[in-house]
Amino acid sequence: MTTTSPLLVTEVDGRPATADDLRLRALDSYGHFTALQIRDGRTRGLGLHLARLDAATRELFGTGLDGEHVRGLLRHALGEVRDASARVYVHRSEGTAEPTLMVTVRPPVALTERAQGLMSVPYQRPVAHIKHLGGFAQVHYGQLARRAGFDDALLVGPGGVVSESAIANVAFWDGDSVIWPDAPALTGITMALVEPLLPAAGLPSVRREVTLAGLSSYRAAILTNSHGIAPVARIDGTVLPGDDALFKAVREVYETVAWDRI
Repeated sequence: MTTTSPLLVTEVDGRPATADDLRLRALDSYGHFTALQIRDGRTRGLGLHLARLDAATRELFGTGLDGEHVRGLLRHALGEVRDASARVYVHRSEGTAEPTLMVTVRPPVALTERAQGLMSVPYQRPVAHIKHLGGFAQVHYGQLARRAGFDDALLVGPGGVVSESAIANVAFWDGDSVIWPDAPALTGITMALVEPLLPAAGLPSVRREVTLAGLSSYRAAILTNSHGIAPVARIDGTVLPGDDALFKAVREVYETVAWDRI
């Protein structure tokens, strides 16, 4: 049995991708996807992944996407691999509105808990509630941030309103509540899993406008995405003191989330 994916596997509708398959996708960026971390053949929030794929397919292509079909394609692409990073991409078949699915399997990504630095950039994702393709600006600003010595970009709209990072949701801690920015953003799967569980752990969770001008009022911030949860050390020139107890509590909440078999 292969425990960890040793290389990239790419399948389209359950068969190895052909040059024509890849050419179609290179020329057509209209679609959406979801990203999963898989361990021992399981992932967190599988039902949320499947529901998000179905909802986005209905919105973009006017037809649903059967969750069991998606699971079958994932299992086929994984084969005997137990630990991996996987993505499911949804496009429309050439000449029709019917969805066609590409599944990629890569080696798993290890969770980093190193405190991150974010550089604010003047950008908000269009149609932000969909995890859509064609994210040139996110990649571009992410690269600019890394060149400037940061880990990622923080997407900011008019008036300095914070929405999300280029690849993650962000939440802030003022000492009383966990605050998720009330701005256009994708509700990531990790965020969707953790947010409703926080109040029971003694961490009130609210949606509220967050601005760059008000960053000094926050003690800490965290990032959540498919890789897990990481603290934020600084945003631009603002250093966040951090709160080890908060980070530990949020991580413990995340660890209570069950793993679902693919």
